[in-house]
Amino acid sequence: MFAKVAQFIKDVQLEMGKVTWPTRDELIASTTIVLVVSLALSVFIFAVDFVLSLVRRFGMS
Repeated sequence: MFAKVAQFIKDVQLEMGKVTWPTRDELIASTTIVLVVSLALSVFIFAVDFVLSLVRRFGMS
């Protein structure tokens, strides 16, 4: 049992050594893109919801 756990930990360490971590600039750029796209999507969903609620309220359907 303990041998399997020890082997698992060794394997995890080996695999983590193969990971290519992003640079600080890449991380900031990716985070900025995610935030901008999330904001744009939330504004779009709000606008569609608002328009559809107006349509429903005034019976234009």
